[in-house]
Amino acid sequence: MDSKELEKYWTNRYKEQNTGWDVGYATEPFQEFFKGLKDINQNILIPGAGNSYEAEHLHKLGFKNVHVLDISRMPLRSLSERVPDFPKEHLIQQDFFEHRGSYDLVLEQTFFCSFEPSTVNRKAYASKMYDLLNDNGRLVGLWFNHPVSSNSKRPFGGSKGEYLDYLEPYFDVVTFEPCYNSIKPRLGNELFGIFQKKRR
Repeated sequence: MDSKELEKYWTNRYKEQNTGWDVGYATEPFQEFFKGLKDINQNILIPGAGNSYEAEHLHKLGFKNVHVLDISRMPLRSLSERVPDFPKEHLIQQDFFEHRGSYDLVLEQTFFCSFEPSTVNRKAYASKMYDLLNDNGRLVGLWFNHPVSSNSKRPFGGSKGEYLDYLEPYFDVVTFEPCYNSIKPRLGNELFGIFQKKRR
């Protein structure tokens, strides 16, 4: 799909409330990770953010530079309505691969799994994440830990080894292990990862 087709696809999902990934709050793995963040001025990007409860949570903790990116305007509008003082200039409607910016931290939450699971798409994701991060920047989040089959539908999964094949050329692995505090429906099916941008 091109950008216009993707925008239409995801907007229709929101209109139809076909958003099974949306749990309605920032999940515990992220809440725990956020407790360790000290610099409230760091530049943070949440791509494919959807209703972005993570952005709302960070905003309430006082973080000043949280940027939310989604190809559909609907979830961005939803966040703005829920959190009226969230900076409007930090709500970005755009295709992830067309976005330009420099960030200290990028958060991954059900975004990787939204792409058709081709080698081309997954390599492009890893390369784009590398480009968006500053030196010493980190990619942090959750990846589904279940195989992709021929009849798989979104959310598309993968294995730890497969993800590392895509990410290790660009990132040093700080941690990438089964997530112990996933929400109950996903327990045992998620990996929590922290990846540090490699110096080149």
